[in-house]
Amino acid sequence: MSKGSGVEHPRGPPGEVVGYTPDEKLRLQQLRELRRRWLKDQELSPREPVLPPRKLGPIEGFWERFLQPGGFWRQQVFRTYKTGKFIILGGIIPLWLSHYIIKYHLMTMPYAVVSSKPKIYPGDVIQETGEVIPPLEIPSSHH
Repeated sequence: MSKGSGVEHPRGPPGEVVGYTPDEKLRLQQLRELRRRWLKDQELSPREPVLPPRKLGPIEGFWERFLQPGGFWRQQVFRTYKTGKFIILGGIIPLWLSHYIIKYHLMTMPYAVVSSKPKIYPGDVIQETGEVIPPLEIPSSHH
């Protein structure tokens, strides 16, 4: 179709840019308004989300009530924890370290804390009992 053919389109002559029809404008305006409302609905208020209360089992419920802030048992547990921490950090670990250093680094003889029994020879006297060790009998014959 050429420009001068005389056939007209419902929106006007071909090749001419014409805006939206009033129905299209109304539809687009309604869609924009709907999108705006939908986006506005997606924003959470300060009291959302509203979650149902958690149902606790018997053991979890016991511990939840047992360790309530400011409760007597919570204070007792905390005191016990602090005491145990003090005993371990202030007593057991330093004693263990000092024992280790003395035993393995300061003693003149290695492993000196564990000593072997003294050697006993024939004719020696055992001090606790007064017993005299008899001389060894050496057999004269060879096997």
